[in-house]
Amino acid sequence: MRDRKPYTTDLTDEQWMHLGVLLPRVQGKGQRRHPQQQRELLNAMFYVVHTGCQWRELPHDFPPWQTVYGYFRGLCEAGVWETLNGHLRRGIREQADRESEPSVVIVDSQSVKTTEKKGSVADSTVANGSKDENATSRSM
Repeated sequence: MRDRKPYTTDLTDEQWMHLGVLLPRVQGKGQRRHPQQQRELLNAMFYVVHTGCQWRELPHDFPPWQTVYGYFRGLCEAGVWETLNGHLRRGIREQADRESEPSVVIVDSQSVKTTEKKGSVADSTVANGSKDENATSRSM
């Protein structure tokens, strides 16, 4: 890891121990990334996710944003995030003394009333010149 002040989003050594072994070792044109470089790339990704900043606004003490984003896209395309999510989910379930895979899935859905007229309710409300709820129900 570079000599920089750590961010709260940085991986701990224990977290890195679990995640680092799941990352692909080959990136790009057959070049190998050093594990510490991979860790720093993940730290930068977690910073973006946590803060909501744009890739281009990544602080300068992380690797260049183009490198971080390129690595992120490569992990997406390789299905690494799904693999990590599955691995972490199974580990958490096993720690809670549960089966590693869920046996039941519950799907909840809700009904939403929609207008049968073309256009949205907002369009017809504006056309009627009224903004109260009664106008909305009359326009349906």
